[in-house]
Amino acid sequence: MSVTDVLGLAKSAGVMIATAESCTGGMVVAALTDIPGSSAVVERGFVTYTNRAKQDMLGVNSVTLSTFGAVSEEVAQEMADGALAHAPVQLAVSITGIAGPGGSEFKPEGRVCFGLAADWADTTTETVEFGALGRDAVRLAARDHALGMLHQALLRRDSGADHK
Repeated sequence: MSVTDVLGLAKSAGVMIATAESCTGGMVVAALTDIPGSSAVVERGFVTYTNRAKQDMLGVNSVTLSTFGAVSEEVAQEMADGALAHAPVQLAVSITGIAGPGGSEFKPEGRVCFGLAADWADTTTETVEFGALGRDAVRLAARDHALGMLHQALLRRDSGADHK
């Protein structure tokens, strides 16, 4: 899978994409927009590094943040749903995690939560434990995982497997 594959699938399907990123700080949308012609499918990227930004830009609920914390599948879901709702797109991916250094016993370094929202399927979430690879490596791994999620969603859409 390459970024060009993601863009090609989205373009052939007429799907516009948005990203909602926290720990990656815009790396996913940057990877997408590095490719000439990406404006045909990339609408926007929300970089919501703080809880306030998640609330203001994506409509993440303060109760969700206080109950589960920013690094949670619940917040990742609200981020993805918020990106889908706040942009004229059909597909959105979200990322929130602890790139490091640091973390805690309950939320270790390298834990990243992802959300994927599409207008043709229910929102899904997942957590990946990349481990204490170092900040740069965790962020790159999270970027690549999110791009893979977009790719898989577009393949499933083409096959009709995810239709609501």
